[in-house]
Amino acid sequence: MRALRRLFKQGKIGNRLNRGVGGDLLVVIFVGLFAAFSSLPLVFAIMHSLKPLGELFLFPPRFFVMEPTFENYVSLFQVTTNMWVPITRYLYNSLFITFAGSFGQIIVVALAAYPLAKHVFPGRQALNQLVIFALLFSTTVLMVPSFVIMTYLGLVDTHLAVILPAMQRTIGLFLMVSFMYQIPTDSIEAARIDGCGEFGILWKIVMPVVKPATMTMLIFAFQELWRSTGDGFIFTENLKTLPVAFSQIQAVGIARLGMFAAASAIMMVPPIILFFVAQHRVMETMAHSGIKG
Repeated sequence: MRALRRLFKQGKIGNRLNRGVGGDLLVVIFVGLFAAFSSLPLVFAIMHSLKPLGELFLFPPRFFVMEPTFENYVSLFQVTTNMWVPITRYLYNSLFITFAGSFGQIIVVALAAYPLAKHVFPGRQALNQLVIFALLFSTTVLMVPSFVIMTYLGLVDTHLAVILPAMQRTIGLFLMVSFMYQIPTDSIEAARIDGCGEFGILWKIVMPVVKPATMTMLIFAFQELWRSTGDGFIFTENLKTLPVAFSQIQAVGIARLGMFAAASAIMMVPPIILFFVAQHRVMETMAHSGIKG
């Protein structure tokens, strides 16, 4: 019986012991239907971007496009090439804020989570409880304090006004602490005996084990910062992000609704690509670098 359980945990045998071909077929059908249902928003966004202007105002609206056209994308390209600020500048601002904020968040959260999870010091439990309590608050309530702090530091109307607040995320800290709690303390103590410093332990031992949490944080941070407009912090046009440029296109009037639909579809591409890449890494690390109790 123990050998059977060991094979089950190793994935060499599965639920086929209790499920026949019919059960497998039902599982495949259920998963396929669920995947198709989950993909409906993405399919609708693509279909919507391919609709001519006449189909965009049909009522009731149609899910699938009847006469697909790439005119919305062509018009969007023409408009963006004639903007006062080059569209490449908006793209650079979005990429810089997104990558700097996402990777900065991983570094800051990891440095904060490691002592909270694997060190013993006065007030540790109180700080952990404070992190859990902070999960109850929406990030919206932090906008005014963040603006006051950025003003005091003289960082308003700079990219740092968006990047620095993004480096601290309570949900990321909570997730990282939860993963680090599971790391055996014996491994860390053995590294200390071998002469490894705390930063070496963090980057060489702890971080490789918590890759699932790291990739999950990266997905959420990238998605949030990629669609960030920097509202209330950035006012100079040369420093604004890509979503701001696309929203200005829509603000002209309903005649550009098709171009805005095309822009929305384009904005979805980078997060989707990152999700598929990170999803593979998360599944790989969870399968091959699991923590042994």
